Amino acid sequence: MPAVTADTLSLPRVSAAAATDTERPVRSITTGPRGFEGEGFPVVRAFAGVSAADLDPFVHMDQMGEVEYSPGEPRGTDWHPHRGFETVTYMIDGRFAHQDSHGGGGLIADGATQWMTAGAGILHIETPPAELVDSGGLFHGIQLWVNLPRKDKFAEPRYQSIEGPAVRLLSSADGGTLVRLIAGDVDGWSGPGMTHTPITLAHNSIEAGAQLNLPWPREYNALVYVLSGRGTIGPVGHPIQQGQLAVLGPGDRITVAADATQDANRPAMEVLLLGGRPIREPVFHYGPFVMNSKSEVIQALDDYNAGRFGAIPPGALMPHRG
Repeated sequence: MPAVTADTLSLPRVSAAAATDTERPVRSITTGPRGFEGEGFPVVRAFAGVSAADLDPFVHMDQMGEVEYSPGEPRGTDWHPHRGFETVTYMIDGRFAHQDSHGGGGLIADGATQWMTAGAGILHIETPPAELVDSGGLFHGIQLWVNLPRKDKFAEPRYQSIEGPAVRLLSSADGGTLVRLIAGDVDGWSGPGMTHTPITLAHNSIEAGAQLNLPWPREYNALVYVLSGRGTIGPVGHPIQQGQLAVLGPGDRITVAADATQDANRPAMEVLLLGGRPIREPVFHYGPFVMNSKSEVIQALDDYNAGRFGAIPPGALMPHRG
């Protein structure tokens, strides 16, 4: 189960809907295909098959795991470059080590979030710590790519470490949902993440038979991804389950309800809510570079090959293979 938990009865509650509020309808539901990333860790490609216009300002999202590794099995990524966007790594359970060429780094563990602004260019590595590789263990998280507008593409790289206890904890109006607000605002409450692009990101545990209904900025898009469990979404109650992403239409509020029966090992429906103000600029995405044009991507490749993204530090973190 998620590392960060709380008694919802003691938390601030999200306000109930007003008579004038409208519910966001479901525009599409897609199922993410499974694949492998980095040195071979399993992922669900959450955004596969969804148009870039519906995702804006997001570019890419992988659900990493959930997997229980045997000794010697955990895998991550080796050193690689990024430019033009932000990477958000949220570890729901387990541990991931990070280091970058601008001095950022540390252990992302048990409900913590690493928010790295690549901006003008950075090298980094994300890999399971050596002790996890040797022992095996649970690994479950999310990596999200958030686009940067043209004016911020060459911003100074920045690293934020958001520990699990730092997230804003809220409760749904009925007390049946724990809302973990990582970034952005919900009903006047703010998460700790600092973002160039205005977005909201929240992880929600909806108890079996409970319903989450919360306000969402009209100027933001709205995406709902089911990490585990099953239920319904939207005013009509479209069925949705683990590994599926719903794109919602315009409105004031989002409604997700958990089925009365969930899997025995997952008593709650785990849902990620994310949305942001669309940038509405051209996007040219090639590998680890997210720019506005092909020529800018070619320049990024030239700059990377010329060593302008920084250098791997002496004695740097490296993948441990047991």
